Amino acid sequence: MPGIYAEVRDSGQVWRGASGVADVDTGRPVTPDMRHRVGSVTKTFTAAAILQQVEEGRIELDAPIGHYLRRLVPGERGESITVRMLLNNTSGIPDYLPSAFPSFRGFPSLSDVSPESLDDNRFRTFHPTELIEMGLTAPPVGEPGSPTGTYSNTNYLLLGQLLQQVTGAPAEEYITRKIIEPAGLHHTEFPTGPHIEGPHSRMYESLFGLIDPPRDYSVYDASWVSTGAALVSTMEDLNDFYGQLLNGEIVNHSSLTQMQRTVPVRALDGTMINYGLGLHKVTFPGCGTFWGHDGTVWGASTLSLTSADGKRQMSLAMNLARWNKIDSSGKPQHHPIDDALSTLYRRAVCGDGTHQAEPGQPT
Repeated sequence: MPGIYAEVRDSGQVWRGASGVADVDTGRPVTPDMRHRVGSVTKTFTAAAILQQVEEGRIELDAPIGHYLRRLVPGERGESITVRMLLNNTSGIPDYLPSAFPSFRGFPSLSDVSPESLDDNRFRTFHPTELIEMGLTAPPVGEPGSPTGTYSNTNYLLLGQLLQQVTGAPAEEYITRKIIEPAGLHHTEFPTGPHIEGPHSRMYESLFGLIDPPRDYSVYDASWVSTGAALVSTMEDLNDFYGQLLNGEIVNHSSLTQMQRTVPVRALDGTMINYGLGLHKVTFPGCGTFWGHDGTVWGASTLSLTSADGKRQMSLAMNLARWNKIDSSGKPQHHPIDDALSTLYRRAVCGDGTHQAEPGQPT
């Protein structure tokens, strides 16, 4: 792991720490205040913006998406998939990733994956509707409203189009104006090009050992994830955001209750998570329930968790992604980094480092 940086809060006390390097060639150190591509943590911002529109009466959670986006999701599918199903990933719409990145068509079988598409798409600008079409034309991964969902970025790009439809503004602009700026998140933004503004680390992608040594993807056009995973932020801003969200300052308490209604969802790596409306629920036996989200884009990993009572928070960033090499069957192997992270999580969220996370939760 080249570098890791984090901020932990406990009842008003704040700890910030960093270890390692931001650039393996120059040895430039990481610092706790660096900006970072936070990946799918973006989904909580998008979900909160949708819930604000629900509060204003412009969107109904259980209304069919076809009532709003008839051209994008026509026919029976548009009538059977609701806004809520997009938010909690029970729509049955698959992820567009294997279509947007053709060398990933074999995923989740990693032995059939190559990194070629990562470089092909570095400066490619996708339009959200292009990616949505890829997801909608792929075979469904379940029936709409199934008891168990399947995580899909396509859902959150559709939610971005829904925001634009009802507000008249691009979703990124609306989220910036109504979520990011009122919350005082001065280092959080949707990038407008492939570069990150402000101090940041290089971001190294290993792709399960297929890229060796890991390659820097900090310069990358984020249009491939837009309202699903494009945000750049700092660990301080993420703790501020989740603290305000869980305190009812970004959406009202009724909306927050909706966001915290979880269903079992199968993540892209095959693990099961408890997923609400843009929120993960993680339980650490002995020290309670935490809410937040993780995120991974090429070369960057993030996790942000806040305790249910808001007193304890942890946000951390890593500048290496997918470090687990694959075995002969194409499955990721356990790595010592996993053990180190498990120890860090326990110490950060529980304080004494003696508690274990539930199976299937961050370890």
